[in-house]
Amino acid sequence: MLKNSPAGNLRIVLVRHGQPHIALSPRTNHRGFSDYIGAYEAAGLDPASLPPGELAELGRELAAVFASDRPRSHQSAAVLAPHLPPLRDPLFAEAPLASPPIPLLRMSVPGWAVISRLLWHMGFSPRIEGWFAANRRAERATDLLVARARQEGTVALVAHGYFNWMIGRALKKRGFTRNGSHRARYWNTVIYERAGKE
Repeated sequence: MLKNSPAGNLRIVLVRHGQPHIALSPRTNHRGFSDYIGAYEAAGLDPASLPPGELAELGRELAAVFASDRPRSHQSAAVLAPHLPPLRDPLFAEAPLASPPIPLLRMSVPGWAVISRLLWHMGFSPRIEGWFAANRRAERATDLLVARARQEGTVALVAHGYFNWMIGRALKKRGFTRNGSHRARYWNTVIYERAGKE
């Protein structure tokens, strides 16, 4: 999947960050999930979480790697491409979640995340960025990545699962082909490629 790109092609590599240094699936109520969201955003990379071998090889060849300003993102970028300072930008932050106030319900954090994301698509975004604003931000993020790919040929973004998917949608609209699938796995990698630099 990570073979060299033909000369003259634009290639944008979207990587989900490594595993954050935080418990991943505790059971909690909606108030606990609200607290967990903040703790997850502040968590750095688990030192034991390393990119798989094929991705690590690609990292050594990169000329530019972008990351969000979240610790788990820019620390992952630094591990992936230690020879490069990550180009940190809050533009690449994850599409946010808010905890829905559902009383008496206790479930795992991943379960809360699924419900929260579904409700977010339906307009539940109290005091956070909504779907339409996040979609506009994904378009701006795509502009930045494509512009740098025109200079370097290949660029990588080490960011967040859902926002990477949103950027991928924008790249598809611009004629890029996808290699790989967006999945909720740490270090998940999807490559978008388009012929020509114009």
